[in-house]
This record gives sequence, C-alpha cells and structure tokens, in this order.
Amino acid sequence: MLILILYFFIVIVAIQLSYYLGVFGKFAFAKAQKITPKRIPISVIVCAKNEEEHVAKFIPLLAEQNYPDFEIVLIDDASSDGTLELFEAFEKEYSNIRLVKVENNEAFWGNKKYALTLGIKAAKKDYLLFTDADCYPTSKEWITAMSSQFTMQKTIVLGYGGYEKITNSLLNKIIRFETLLTAIQYFSWAKIGHPYMGVGRNLAYKKEEFFNVNGFINHIQVRSGDDDLFINEAATSKNTTIAYTPESFTYSKPKTSYKDWLIQKRRHIATASHYKKIDQLQLGAFYCSQLLFIILPIILLSFQFQWILVLALLFIRYLCAWIVVGFSAGKLKEKDLKYWFPVVEILLIFTQINIFISNIVSKPVNWK
Repeated sequence: MLILILYFFIVIVAIQLSYYLGVFGKFAFAKAQKITPKRIPISVIVCAKNEEEHVAKFIPLLAEQNYPDFEIVLIDDASSDGTLELFEAFEKEYSNIRLVKVENNEAFWGNKKYALTLGIKAAKKDYLLFTDADCYPTSKEWITAMSSQFTMQKTIVLGYGGYEKITNSLLNKIIRFETLLTAIQYFSWAKIGHPYMGVGRNLAYKKEEFFNVNGFINHIQVRSGDDDLFINEAATSKNTTIAYTPESFTYSKPKTSYKDWLIQKRRHIATASHYKKIDQLQLGAFYCSQLLFIILPIILLSFQFQWILVLALLFIRYLCAWIVVGFSAGKLKEKDLKYWFPVVEILLIFTQINIFISNIVSKPVNWK
C-alpha cells in the first residue's frame, strides 16, 4: 500500500513541476516589458455601489492621469449612501468625467453586469479600461502603460490588481499571496496562448469585444463574473495580451478580517464553476495536486517509508516553486512574499478547502 502511495506522490510532484516550470515559468522568466506610448482614445470605466469613502479618495487620482485623450465614465449603481452626490460633484469639477445613473429594476435588481452594460454603451471611446471603485493606480502613467499593450490584433489586455501591504499581518500576507498566485496563473496561461480569466480591478478591452459575445448575456444569471467570466468567453490566443510593468498596476485596500475575506473568496471560487470545462479541469488539477502534495508525504514520513526519497522530492518541488514564485513576485513588486513561502501556501491550501466545503453547504453572497 505504501509503495502505491509513493508512486502516486511521484506523479503529484511531476504534475506540480509541470505547472510551475512548464506553465508558470512562462511568466516568471519572461523578459521585462517595455512601454511604448500610444494615443488611443480611452474610456476609463468605474462602477460603484455604496463606495462613498473610496471614490472620494480615488476618483481624483484617475482624473489626474497623464494621458492625452481619455474620459472617465462613473456608474452609480443605485447607491444608498453619498456616492451619487460625489459623482455629481466630480462631473462638475472635471470636464472629462461623465456620469451614468442606474436605477434598480425588477429584471436586473442589484446586478453589476446590468450597470456595467449601461456604462459601456455610454462610453464615447472605442477602447475601455476598467477598475473598481476601491482601487487606485500606482502612477499617473497607468492609462499609458495599459493602453501601450494594445495592437491591431491584441484587443484585450489583462493587468495586475494587487493589495496594499499591512505590516505584521499574516492575513494580509495570505491575501496578497493568493492574489499573486492567481496573477501568475492567468498571466502564464495567457502567455502560452490560453487566456482564461482577468480581474476587474485592472482590465482593458476594445468595445467591439464586448459586443462580439453579446456582452454578459450568456452569464447574466451569475451575479459575479463581469471580469473573469467575460474574459473566459471572449479571450483567445490571438486577441489577448498582458501588461505587467509597475506603472500598469492598481492597488486596493485588503480585507482586515478573515471572515470578510472568506466571503469574498467564496464568491470568486463559486464563479469559477462557470468557466469552460477545460479551464475548470486545469485549475482543479493544480489545486488538487497542491493538496495531495501536502497530504501524501505526511503519510509516507509518518511510516518512515523511503523517507530520503520523499524529502528529496519535497525539496525539489519547493525549490522550483520558490524560484518561480520569487521571480514572479519580483515582476509584480511583491518580493516580501517569497520569504513567507511555503508557510502562506500551506495556509492558503487549507483555506481553499474550507471555502470549497462552505460553498457546497450554502451559496456565497454577491454584489452589494
């Protein structure tokens, strides 16, 4: 029995190495990206629902972007706080801000995709750049950096949306590591010609891509997924590229309680169940192999069965994964996380198990 477990463990290590070296290495070891400024007209789209505190801080940062031709489309999704009043004040203050007011209706009550659709249709520019109301760009060159990756063929650009660092917070490290690992995955798969998701915190595409797939209509019944489900449907090897220069990043304020973050991740993971089957398979294989990589050596080492070989396999996998994560973290300005690997990885794996079980028991909460 133990010999079968050992063989299975060897297979799991091989699967893990194929992911880290064969797939994730495509991004980790990619050359530094250059910014070639373009003068493409851009509509920056921000959808907000009860985000008064965040929009007061971050909308001015968007309005002050150093870019020759852009507008900001602010979408108020029937907010009950002071968000709409702030948007109206910004519209008067900045000439390039346009406001879209969304009222609830019976068919699409509380549906962010409905609000975004109205904003996209109202946008005057052909190229759209999305971020969330609680996000801010790292520099005044954000629009320049993201739009620089557009070409005649590449009409979808996947960007990086990170989270702020909180000193001496283990939860913050777990949140940022999960965000880093997710980015490594969708950047790498896009690099090898199989894009499967993006994040609405930092995403750009040509308006025609939205209408080519009839917008969000094919997954309108799923409350979340205005970013990843859209990309899963619309992105191809021919039309999709990535942006990973530091100027292209956005950041958000992270959750500060484990419970709040768990609710957020439950929603994200539930959305993944609507991905294409091939994407569900590749994601499932990766996360299952991660879990088994933790469990199987514990069994083998508890019986001291071939312990030298088991430890050697553990060392090889962790070394390769650490190198790939380290290079990727350097590209995405998350270098401190590589020093906490594999501690945060193990904690994340068991958190994901908790989320999976919770989603089976009950449905996660969606858009405010």
